[in-house]
Amino acid sequence: MSILVEVDNVHHGYRAQDGGGAWQPVLHGVSFDVRAGECLGIIGESGSGKSTLGRILLGLEAPKSGQVKLGGRPLYAPLRFWRPRGKKPLRVSAVFQDYTSSANPFMNVLHILSEPLLVRGGVRRDEVRRQVVGLLDQVGLTEEVCERFPHQLSGGQMQRVCIARAIAGKPDFVVLDEAVSALDVTVQVQILDLLADLRQQLGLTYLFISHDLTAITYLCQRVIFLQQGRVIERVDDMATLGQVRHPYARHLLQAVMAF
Repeated sequence: MSILVEVDNVHHGYRAQDGGGAWQPVLHGVSFDVRAGECLGIIGESGSGKSTLGRILLGLEAPKSGQVKLGGRPLYAPLRFWRPRGKKPLRVSAVFQDYTSSANPFMNVLHILSEPLLVRGGVRRDEVRRQVVGLLDQVGLTEEVCERFPHQLSGGQMQRVCIARAIAGKPDFVVLDEAVSALDVTVQVQILDLLADLRQQLGLTYLFISHDLTAITYLCQRVIFLQQGRVIERVDDMATLGQVRHPYARHLLQAVMAF
């Protein structure tokens, strides 16, 4: 299985708002790869740096040091290096935890899903609605949802719309940042099943960021444990998850087994 994403010795941090602007490190030499077609899980508590890592992979924040490669090409490099002749850059998209702020409340679903189609190009305006309906069908929603606004949808429906938007651009790699944690447990399972089906049908590659080991084990083929910005444990075969050694990893595992 080929390597799609490479993260090598990434360090990152922020200036504190108080205390004289002291430097606060968030990520300490994080390294891992994501294989094409897999779902890699990143698990960590609040403040572990996992969402910062997601933003770096989305190109929203450049790391202070280290390197990120998508499809073998540096993500943070001049454009002339990013687009070699004859090779297109990877398409990357995301699904976030807060579906309520992930979409413009003044746009209906048709408008929300039309935007990525038009940005991607190759779609005539008179074909947009048909393609939007196709996207909705892929995520288990019907055409009548087109005219609804975000406040008229349930949490599960709105997250399905966000997933439809994420796949509209035909991405190679999708960052799922706590994508089910704000949903009821029964809806979480439905969304996890949907994500698994889409990965198989569309050949997607996922980075699934979560604090919930149950969700990680449900969706992922491999998992990395992150604590205080450091990789403390790696599991390359989920069948060996019970053999983790680090105390924090064992604590998370025991919490799941308690249920």
